[in-house]
Amino acid sequence: MITVFYDGKCGLCSKEIDYYRVVAPSKVFNWQDVTETQEVLKAHGIGLSDALRLLHAVDGEGNVHIGVDAFLLIWRQLSGWRWLARLVSLPIVCSLAGLCYTLFANWRFKRLKHCQLAARRDSLSVIG
Repeated sequence: MITVFYDGKCGLCSKEIDYYRVVAPSKVFNWQDVTETQEVLKAHGIGLSDALRLLHAVDGEGNVHIGVDAFLLIWRQLSGWRWLARLVSLPIVCSLAGLCYTLFANWRFKRLKHCQLAARRDSLSVIG
């Protein structure tokens, strides 16, 4: 089973994950809203602010996939999305998609209050 960690307080993120839930085959994904529970995140060594900033997924073997790699893991399981996974897997396309996604994710993260609160909490725990 693939565990997908997403930001349930982000309207865009929630809409996308809700769509994936509808089209995904049953018993393939475990969807985890990181704003509701962080216990599973901790078990995989993923920080809350990291999970809020970029999409994270853990495959059946315990490998963590981040950002575009997490999307590729999801899309490969969705019949109507496999073509996009193949396209985005091409080296140049993957690099460009990764750059664009990271820029967008950082922009979104800086604008959402709950993300900034998590980032401050993380920085305080590093200091203390």
